[in-house]
Amino acid sequence: MSNNNSNNNGGGRKGGEGGAAAAAAEIVGILVGRARPEEVTFESKRPVSIGEYVTLEYGGGRGKVLGLVERSSITSDALRDDIHNYEEAFESRQVAMENARDKSYKGTVRILGYLDDLKRCRAVIPAVPAEPGTEVFEATAQDLAAIFSPSGGEWARVGSLLRNPDVDVGVNVNTVVSRHLAVLAMTGMGKSNLVSLLTKEIARIRGTMVIFDYHDDYAGLDIPGSNKMEAKINPRYLSVDEFAEVIEVRENASNQLHVLRAAFTDEIRKYSGDAFWERLSDSALAAGNEKTYREAAEKVMDKIQDARRRFRGVLDPDLADPLALVKNGKINILSLVELTERQANIIVAYYLQELLEDRKKAKKQVKGESSPPRFPAPVLAVIEEAHVFVPKGEDTETKYYASKVAREGRKFGLGLVIVSQRPRSIDPNILSQMGSLAVMRMVQPDDQMQVAAASESLSKDLVDQLTSLNPGEAILAGQWVNLPAFVRVDEVRGRRVGSDINAVEQWRQLSSVAEIAARETSQSYIPSGYSDD
Repeated sequence: MSNNNSNNNGGGRKGGEGGAAAAAAEIVGILVGRARPEEVTFESKRPVSIGEYVTLEYGGGRGKVLGLVERSSITSDALRDDIHNYEEAFESRQVAMENARDKSYKGTVRILGYLDDLKRCRAVIPAVPAEPGTEVFEATAQDLAAIFSPSGGEWARVGSLLRNPDVDVGVNVNTVVSRHLAVLAMTGMGKSNLVSLLTKEIARIRGTMVIFDYHDDYAGLDIPGSNKMEAKINPRYLSVDEFAEVIEVRENASNQLHVLRAAFTDEIRKYSGDAFWERLSDSALAAGNEKTYREAAEKVMDKIQDARRRFRGVLDPDLADPLALVKNGKINILSLVELTERQANIIVAYYLQELLEDRKKAKKQVKGESSPPRFPAPVLAVIEEAHVFVPKGEDTETKYYASKVAREGRKFGLGLVIVSQRPRSIDPNILSQMGSLAVMRMVQPDDQMQVAAASESLSKDLVDQLTSLNPGEAILAGQWVNLPAFVRVDEVRGRRVGSDINAVEQWRQLSSVAEIAARETSQSYIPSGYSDD
């Protein structure tokens, strides 16, 4: 697959206006059986693929109506279900091969609306269903391009229609920021690749993006000028409970929490650098003067010193403003790979909180009610492994602030992208507020049910097709596309994002190095003149 992003500004228009003359639409079938305003069935002259687009002409002369094939079947009169043995099947097969009318190719179509209205981003479905006998045509590339690849700077190409590869598919970047996005799929199906495409487009227009990279998946993303940074936070700005999580004091360790609350005072927070750690340790020991808390105080002091040593690059008492690490107009990749799950949760929550507050300040500043913000333009935040940070049935710091961003971000210009291979484990309230979806292959019924519940634009028939998608194929739905679409996503060339380790190749290389080292070692024991070399 090729990546045409570098040659495309605001979405492609293959087969659209300015392209080659459109080919005449080819008839593909005729409506049969019962028709409803939202759904029809047609008998086709060939097998039809789920995800194909077709057009019909009915509805009082308002022009073409566009539909999407959501179910497809092939039946044979001769090769029925009630065949009982191989010999009967063999004979029936011969009959079917000789009878041109034996096969039936049926497709069930969801009516999407009048084509001209869809080109203007409006969905108007005819009130009266089409009559049986109405002809069904293949949708032309020109018609599809006007819908799926609109012109405009807010549109970015991400691939092509799966069943119509000559038609580019663009997504609305403005909508991603204002309405949020969920990218959901099994491991290895292309989630990180799609996020990388979106990232490169935002980098091209010099937008600001913050990626919380839990597994270091984006360390190899080749974007000139990107800002790769280690997660840093000032422990003096944390609440006692947040600091307890960072230094790994357990929730049920009540005596240790008592000591930490007594030690982590406003007076201690005034110190910076090494003095902060030393004063905090002394304060913890002092809090254990009572016999009841003496052992707990020693454990807290050990945890403080251990956190100081292990997380010196993360916990920085001299850091005036963590947001100073995030650069405007850059792709900021925040690596969380060295952190525990609890620590990563605290840091992601902290950045989301600060980003939201800064964007609120930006809106007030426009009204002349506040000092200049750090981020005067919108910001898009990406949470990888979202099921870890916004889990279903569990409260976390990140979940609280991610929920606030999902509810309030639209008003203040803070967008949210959540990425996960386990939709069933994501908080459904947050997932339901993602206005756009990119869904790739899924086989778990619980995952499929969660996806179906999160989006009104995904029908059950479309969700049922998730098991049949190949790597790099996706269903795009929601507000970032004009219509739900089966898409083959472009591959980001030269990336090292989310790729599997080649264990066999690395073992072979290690074995070769070991053999060379062994030969060199044995050569050193052979007296001079006895070697053939």
